[in-house]
Amino acid sequence: MILGPTLPTSRLAHERLGKPTALAVFASDNLSSSAYATEEILKVAVPAVGGAAFALVMPITFAILCVLAILLFSYRQTIRAYPSAGGAYIVTKDNFGLLTAQLAGVALLTDYVLTVSVSVAAGIAAVTSAAGSLYPYRVWLSVFCIWFIAWGNLRGVRESGRMFAVPTYYFIVMMFVLLGVGINKAMTGGLHPLPVPPDAVVGTGTVGIFLILHAFSSGGAAVTGVEAISNGVPAFKPPEWKNARTTLMWMGGLLGVMFLGLSYLAVQLRVVPTETKTVNSEVARAVFGRGTEGTTLFLMLQIATTLILILAANTSFADFPRLANFHATDNFMPRQLTKRGHRLVFSNGIIGLAIASTVMVIAFQADVHRLIPLCAIGVFTSFTLSQAGMARRHIRRKEPGWTHGLLINGLGAVTTAIVTVIIAYTKFTYGAWAVMVFVPVMVLLLVRMNRSYEREQRELEADLQRFNADDLRRPITVLLVDDLDHTTMHALQYAKTTRAEEIVAIHIQDDPATTHELEARWRKAGLAAIPLQILRGKGEAASRLAGFVGGLPADRDVNVLMPVSHEVTALERLSDAREGARLTRALLPYDQVRVTLLRDHPGGVHPLSMGRDEQAVARITSRGTHTVVLLVDKLDRAVLRAARYALTLGATEVWAVHAAVDPERAERLMQRWMDHGLPIPLDVIECWDRNAARSIERHVLSLAEEGTEVTVVMPRRDFPTLRERLLHDRTSRSIMRALSRYPHIDVTAVPYYFGPRPDRARSLADVGPVE
Repeated sequence: MILGPTLPTSRLAHERLGKPTALAVFASDNLSSSAYATEEILKVAVPAVGGAAFALVMPITFAILCVLAILLFSYRQTIRAYPSAGGAYIVTKDNFGLLTAQLAGVALLTDYVLTVSVSVAAGIAAVTSAAGSLYPYRVWLSVFCIWFIAWGNLRGVRESGRMFAVPTYYFIVMMFVLLGVGINKAMTGGLHPLPVPPDAVVGTGTVGIFLILHAFSSGGAAVTGVEAISNGVPAFKPPEWKNARTTLMWMGGLLGVMFLGLSYLAVQLRVVPTETKTVNSEVARAVFGRGTEGTTLFLMLQIATTLILILAANTSFADFPRLANFHATDNFMPRQLTKRGHRLVFSNGIIGLAIASTVMVIAFQADVHRLIPLCAIGVFTSFTLSQAGMARRHIRRKEPGWTHGLLINGLGAVTTAIVTVIIAYTKFTYGAWAVMVFVPVMVLLLVRMNRSYEREQRELEADLQRFNADDLRRPITVLLVDDLDHTTMHALQYAKTTRAEEIVAIHIQDDPATTHELEARWRKAGLAAIPLQILRGKGEAASRLAGFVGGLPADRDVNVLMPVSHEVTALERLSDAREGARLTRALLPYDQVRVTLLRDHPGGVHPLSMGRDEQAVARITSRGTHTVVLLVDKLDRAVLRAARYALTLGATEVWAVHAAVDPERAERLMQRWMDHGLPIPLDVIECWDRNAARSIERHVLSLAEEGTEVTVVMPRRDFPTLRERLLHDRTSRSIMRALSRYPHIDVTAVPYYFGPRPDRARSLADVGPVE
């Protein structure tokens, strides 16, 4: 209801953008900067040198436009060379390696967060310029806008394009109306300098090189967003690279005209910026006048400016998730960022960007002037690395026309490097130092994350041997008995169905009287064939059980069955899960142990008959058919261990199932499955909605016929620290929750533990007397 119906993966190729819509999606950030770039130049220069600042505006504007032109032609080369996606990350990775690519990527990700914060804050500033009574609420208005744009992007690429196209073109039209009317008045002598506002800060200093460089670096925000189209080439309709290049030049041309025109009008009107009135609004008031028609046009422009400034954040929402996906695919960011949501967008990346931007807006109180110094250094760092990477590519490959490309990209690299140094020098004390510290720290954290993923991959996949089924033996089943009830009866039936070599019933004594009564009932129920052993002593129940399991043969698989009732509240279900987790932790020293939570089922499916003496009598028979389903996401040691266990359950049939979210990954898995000689047929099921838990649930239900017991064997990779657990999704938990509702479908987690295991001696010390 909120985001719309789920889109199938097959629709991905149709979620493409034509050039007009793509301009609205990818260029809104770049175009919107024309609304505040001139203001940022004046906010630096006017408080320092007063009226002399207006002599600097046009030269600085032309210098920035020269940088823009160099970047446009440089990125034309990039888009042609990298039609699949030619952003700074991909180009730097291809030409300088993964580590340098992290620097480019983090710098750009940081800039995307700041772009959302600045754009939304600037849009709300335009609102408060027209309606001053809203100024105290600027922060929460900004937060609302961030999450509104996030919601629009969560609805899908095409949906967000449709939502945001009209405001973008509305802004373009209104800006050209403003420039047309303003330049006409300027040519005919109809524009006159505005009086200096009483709250304005006007300096009387002299013009120096540092001031010029500082004003240039502030106005440099105008070129942010140039890289957005190169990052989003795959989102264009075919031919992608040609459409992307055309859209790039449209964007650059529109920005150049609007930025130059607004700077010219600001100089003619000698607009002095203040905290409560934007330069754009003051120019509009002066150009349109204060009559009815003029006021209407002024309000229309303010609405257009507000919308484009707020929706400029959409460019970041379009590109941040894609870039984060590149990092995550290379194991430098959490893998959850590679998952597409039900509308075929990288939902986790969108939500992450919204959270980060919200924090920035609140921390800086939606103050554009405080946020701007943080912006440009990140994007220009990525510009420099991207263009340097392209120059190196030309030198390495020497493709036809490489000298021409080297000239363009080399000039781009040198120019942007110089601008980066200028920004770092002039804005260091204004906040750029924070970005200069944050980016390297983040790179170090990502490298650490990558090492964790690589270490995990080596342990799971390095030197995998062909599967050997010669030494398989039936497991020992340890059944936990708390009471002789329907849950225990179901567990006993399951133990019989798995044809375990030995079944041991264990009761962990808490109250001697209750234990004595249970022993008597067990004998009278006719269960003498399955001995009930009592664990006496003190200490935590899980630790005592671990001590008992430690005394079993180490070369045998042990399946611990933990019966639980289906008639539970949410709080009791959580308690069961916690008890299962405690039991799993206690059994960590033992590689051969598996834990299965067995829920009984409604409808009296395991009744206890009453004997002549009114005592319960159990009649236990195994289910007619036992099907084992082994869940497989990739082939590694965890899956091989689970496969060995699945083959020991004495099942009628054993199947391996892979929910295919990514067809290429599924194809690689099938090839590796055959190469390693697993004797279990692999069934690849379509996961059209990218919800693996739901697809597996549907598939398993199709196997659960009358008289069939289905055991779902799930490899589970257990990590010792919370940080490592957060780097992986919770799909396995979703599958367990989904399947635990159904009768005669039982889920067994086969753990593969990373890191040092607890000492077995401690577990053995906890066991009490066994009778």
